[in-house]
Amino acid sequence: MTVYKRFILITVFLLTGTTINLADYSVAREWNEVLLEAIRDDFARPTVHARNLFHTSAAMYDAWAVFDEQANTFLLGNTVKNVYCPFSEFPAPADIEAAREEAISYAAYRLLSHRFANSPGAVESQQRFNNLMTILGYDRNLTSENYQSGSAAALGNYIAACYINYGLRDGSNEINDYENKHYEPSNDPLVVAMPGNPTLQDPNRWQPLTLEIFIDQSGNIIPGATPGFLGPEWGQVYPFALSPADRRIYTRNGNPYWVYHDPGAPPYLESNGGGLSGEYQWGFALVSVWSSHLDPANSPLIDISPGSIGNNTNFPETIEGLRDFYDLIEGGDPGTGHELNPYTNQPYAEQLVPLADYARVLAEFWADGPDSETPPGHWFTILNTVNENPLLEKRYQGEGPVLNDLEWDIKTYFTLGGAMHDCAITAWGIKGWYDYIRPVSAVRGMAEFGQSTDPTKPNYNPMGIPLIPGFIELVESGDPLAGAQDQNVGKVKLYAWRGPGFIGNPEFDVAGVGWILAEMWWPYQRPSFITPNFAGFVSGHSTYSRAAAEVLTMLTNDPFFPGGVGEFVIEKNNFLVFERGPSVDLTLQWATYYDASDQTSLSRIWGGIHPPADDIPGRLIGSKIGVDAFNYAKQHFEGQTSNAGSADTDERRAFPNPLVAGSTVTLELSNQRTDAITSGERITLDIYNVLGQRVPKDQYSVINVQSFLDVNTGSMSSGIYFFMVRGGGKDKVFKILLTR
Repeated sequence: MTVYKRFILITVFLLTGTTINLADYSVAREWNEVLLEAIRDDFARPTVHARNLFHTSAAMYDAWAVFDEQANTFLLGNTVKNVYCPFSEFPAPADIEAAREEAISYAAYRLLSHRFANSPGAVESQQRFNNLMTILGYDRNLTSENYQSGSAAALGNYIAACYINYGLRDGSNEINDYENKHYEPSNDPLVVAMPGNPTLQDPNRWQPLTLEIFIDQSGNIIPGATPGFLGPEWGQVYPFALSPADRRIYTRNGNPYWVYHDPGAPPYLESNGGGLSGEYQWGFALVSVWSSHLDPANSPLIDISPGSIGNNTNFPETIEGLRDFYDLIEGGDPGTGHELNPYTNQPYAEQLVPLADYARVLAEFWADGPDSETPPGHWFTILNTVNENPLLEKRYQGEGPVLNDLEWDIKTYFTLGGAMHDCAITAWGIKGWYDYIRPVSAVRGMAEFGQSTDPTKPNYNPMGIPLIPGFIELVESGDPLAGAQDQNVGKVKLYAWRGPGFIGNPEFDVAGVGWILAEMWWPYQRPSFITPNFAGFVSGHSTYSRAAAEVLTMLTNDPFFPGGVGEFVIEKNNFLVFERGPSVDLTLQWATYYDASDQTSLSRIWGGIHPPADDIPGRLIGSKIGVDAFNYAKQHFEGQTSNAGSADTDERRAFPNPLVAGSTVTLELSNQRTDAITSGERITLDIYNVLGQRVPKDQYSVINVQSFLDVNTGSMSSGIYFFMVRGGGKDKVFKILLTR
């Protein structure tokens, strides 16, 4: 049974106005569907859309929870971080369910209309939003926020206003279209159409790519042929369940980078080949080797059923351990598959397909193709499909009464949305700080240095790419790649996917695999896209997917898809976008949510986007985020949160405290003070020692003043200090202990 599909009826209806029956969907599901369509028509920004999915889910949750006797709201009536959404009791409605649906709809409508007003697909998205309101029978002209009148529409409008205000103050820089504030790349751009990588100054840092034309994963042409780094400062965005205890604050050029769940540095390439250079070289060489699997004309058959793949039980926790997890030559991981389907108690049916088709389909499917809802949206689509499955009993954590569709959708969206949002903050905070190189830059860059295996052979350099017989070799005289004047002799060649230059018409052509000069290696991607425009470490796909797998497992109290299998059917020669394929019909299958997550991670290696060092830390971090987000959401459902506050709450925290002298301390500011900053008032800081002496300002630096005040303690010595914040309200003193 196929259980994974996109539900396009709602979309068709909302665009055309054609009457269809929407009674089988909750109002939350309907708004989630139009949100996903709006994401597909927007720029492909995973960070921004993880935030949109969460804020919309949270707004709908608040509109539901305000009528529940047990649940606590998230923002409504509370202070979240430093943003207060005051709320007085809503008059009891005669029909609670009708009031809920109305409030949910107005909240979603107003918030989505605001968030997608400047989208390249704004006209189409707004039409969907308007049409859904019309079908639901709501008047879009009701704009009052006076919920005390008893109007559910006004309540929804008010909730949306709170989330719009929250979004303008949450560190995302939404008001400036999420522009970066201070990040600058270390490397000049790589002109991908040209051979080699002569502009690579630092082989450990991210490099922009210059393309003839850049088209993002949603099919939008991005102005300029060298897209900048997306979201390197996203670690500073207000999270859902992430805690200050999970975070470290680093500085580069005097600017802060917030890193949650810091995995430590990836393997770096050193000039003498020392340190973890060998792991760097092995990992990026593996990406090249795996691209040799992408030729359907010369490919072994493999069993892609849940009986043969998936069911990984352990992940390596060291960089060196990655070599034992991934199969360098054959591809894949150590997953042994599942002996039986636990629902049928029967073995999973074997499904033999060419490895090339499986790997190519994975690369395209999990990248979301040219109509991307981005990875966090992809997991909402999977959740929606699971929720549609008649074998699913909608019991929270598999226990208690069966929930109605609205309550189930509201709670699952709130939980998954919070997890996806925290994944974006965490993964992109790590990406921004470690700023790690991508395979297209690394493979070409190492080949530019030479080969690192044999000092007795030509073109040796300890920073070069390792030689692997049959996959990575040197060009010799007489080789077809040698050139008419033997000008390429001694260069590195790869047995790999040959690249988009071998595809004239993607409806008929397949690039295939063969020997190419390493200086012209391409990832298995569209030539107008090549690689996402942000650093590789850690993999966002791995982080999002593992967190989603944890959430879905905990929500249902079952790691298995309903009925023991999830499926997506793919027709022969009717799926791949930039070359013909697959060459056979096949069905992607997953026994568990974890299996789907692991498959996502492998897809990014076959697609030439990530080396193993990007993958595993993302999986491990995603697991933590998913569990924490689930538990925090559950606290809201059970009324166990206590984040209520008032607009005048004063500073409450300085963290970390104590801290090591020379590192950064963060002072949390009050709403009154952050409002003053927004209006242009100057906030000042003075530091005093225990003798009452002012610390000279050249001994410390203020590196960020927003909702938080970040202070690098520079050359200050250990001891007790008093940090006095002035401006925007009464003076506030924090007592800080510096240690050595």
